[in-house]
Amino acid sequence: MGPGDAELVTLQAIRVLRAADRVFAPSTAVDAVGRAESILRQVCPEVTVERLAFEMTAGEARHIALAAAADRVCESLDADEDVAFVTLGDPNVYSTFPALAAAVRERRPGTLVRTVPGITAFQALAARSGTVLLAGTERLSLLTALDGPESLDAVVDDPRAAVVVYKGGRHLPAVAKRLADAGRLDRAVAGELLGLPGERVLPAADMAEGPASYLVTVIVPPAEREGSRPAAGLGPRRSEEGGDGAPPGAAKPPGAEP
Repeated sequence: MGPGDAELVTLQAIRVLRAADRVFAPSTAVDAVGRAESILRQVCPEVTVERLAFEMTAGEARHIALAAAADRVCESLDADEDVAFVTLGDPNVYSTFPALAAAVRERRPGTLVRTVPGITAFQALAARSGTVLLAGTERLSLLTALDGPESLDAVVDDPRAAVVVYKGGRHLPAVAKRLADAGRLDRAVAGELLGLPGERVLPAADMAEGPASYLVTVIVPPAEREGSRPAAGLGPRRSEEGGDGAPPGAAKPPGAEP
């Protein structure tokens, strides 16, 4: 459903959602509206959504929740329903969808699974902040800071690489320190809750001074490029030009025609 801004949901995603017999949305509980569902309600208010509860913390509870979600999807597939699943950002980039799709295929090997590409948080942040992500022969390293800033060590010293850090809110001060130690903090920009209520887009050094939510994205432009400093005037306001969220991944019953 894209990063958060309803205007960034693709026409293809909307078509798939409206054509599906059943639309599932991830949530932390069946009585809680997830972020992907909230975007869906804006673009397709006529679509009925069924929530699947997922456990975000690694462990046995997460496996149990995933198995229950896959079982429920299989029930719909066995009823010959075309199924769609919504997720923030792109379904193939740090998404809940691949694990669910794999679990469904284990149970129903003949299931046809397709994904609809979505606009990612780092694309939205680059547009919102006026940051050119890559040019010429520059490289991109995309990683998550869920386990801490140590994941930066393998990539931050490459001056020709742009670095994108996902889900770094809890570790943002440590991420900022690692970037500062490498001499790359001054050009880094951070975006929080992009396209959603409470959106902030700031130089990463400024955002790292206070608490930040789980949905924080950091862009570090290549160090050797001239003029890659973030645009001036960034702040905690709602963007009018852009916004991560994810389009749906669609699944059909075994043997169904495309």
